[in-house]
Amino acid sequence: MAVSVDGGQVRNKQVLVKEFFSGFPKDSDMLFTTSSINLKLPEGSNGVLVKNLYLSCDPYIQYLMSKPSLPSNIDSVQPGSPIRGLGVSKVIDSRNQNFREGDLVWGLTGWEEYSVISSPGYLFKIQHTDLPLSYYTGILGMPGMTAYAGFYEVCAPKKGETVFVSAASGAVGQLVGQFAKLMGCYVVGSAGSKEKVDLLKSKFGFDEAFNYKEEPNLDAALKRYFPEGIDVYFDNVGGKMLDAVLLNMRIRGRISLCGMMSQYNLDRPEGVQNLFNLIPKRIRMEGFVVTDHYHLYDKFLEMVIPLIKEGKIVYVEDIVEGIENAPSALIGLFHGRNVGKQVVVVDSQ
Repeated sequence: MAVSVDGGQVRNKQVLVKEFFSGFPKDSDMLFTTSSINLKLPEGSNGVLVKNLYLSCDPYIQYLMSKPSLPSNIDSVQPGSPIRGLGVSKVIDSRNQNFREGDLVWGLTGWEEYSVISSPGYLFKIQHTDLPLSYYTGILGMPGMTAYAGFYEVCAPKKGETVFVSAASGAVGQLVGQFAKLMGCYVVGSAGSKEKVDLLKSKFGFDEAFNYKEEPNLDAALKRYFPEGIDVYFDNVGGKMLDAVLLNMRIRGRISLCGMMSQYNLDRPEGVQNLFNLIPKRIRMEGFVVTDHYHLYDKFLEMVIPLIKEGKIVYVEDIVEGIENAPSALIGLFHGRNVGKQVVVVDSQ
C-alpha cells in the first residue's frame, strides 16, 4: 500500500548500489533506503510507472553492479542508483500506448517499490494470470525463455540423446533437464549440495545427479555417468567443468554456453585446456543471449503453460519476503544458499 508523504508523493523503499565493486556482492556494496516518488508521470514522457510485486535474483545482476569490463547487452548500474533486474509489476500510470493502468507486466525494473520505466521495449504484458505471478520471474519469464532457447534452438536435441546440465538445480537448469526428459533423453545434472542432488532426482526427474564438490576428478565422474559420451551439454558454470566435458563429448555433440558462474569472481579466469576436442569430434559450441530469442516468447508459452498445468513440468522457487531482505538473497545466490529460483516478494497484492 502506498504511504503518502508531503507534496502529493509516496514513500519508495529502494536498494541502491553504493559503489562499483569486484568479487562477490556484499552487504556493504548495497544500501537500503527510502525516498519519495510521484505516482503521476509528467506529460510528454513515453514511459510507464509501475508498482513492483516480485523481484528476481539472477547472477547477471553482479555484472550490472560492477565496473564494466566485459561486453554486456545491459548497461551497468551507476553508484547511487537502484539495482536493476527482472521483476513482475503492476502499471500505476502510463504514457505509452502499449500499456495502460492496471496492466500486469514483467521485464527489467528497479529494486524498489515503484519504478519509472522510461524505455519499456522489453516489458511484456502478462496475459495468463491463472498461474502464480511469481512464475514470470522464472519459468514463464527470462529463465524459462533461456532454457527454451538454449536447449531447443542452440542444442537442437534429438530423442534418446545423452544430456548433461551443470548448475542443474537453478532457475534455468531445472527446466533444461525436464525439457530433455520430455524428449526421451538420458539426463544427468550437477549441483553443489546433497539436498540439491536429491531434488534433481526426486523432484525434477533427472536420471542421475552428482555433487561436483565431492568429485576430485570431474573427468572420471563424467565417464562414470556417461560411459558412451555426452551428446548435449548445457553449460552454466564454465571453467573446470567445461574442460572435463570437452573430454567426454560424443562426435557432433553440441554445447550451449549459457553462463560461466565459476569464473565471475576470479581475478584471472581459468584457462580451458581441451578445446582441441572440438575439431576431431566436430563439436559445436555456441554462446547465446536470451534477448535474441524473445520473438519466440509466444511459441514458448504455448508449449510450457499446458505442461505446467498438466503437472508434466514442476518448478521450485525460493521465496524471500520484503525488499529489505533482497540484498541478503542476492548474496546467498553466489554461495549456493538458494534452492530453486530465488524470488523476493515486494508486494504480493
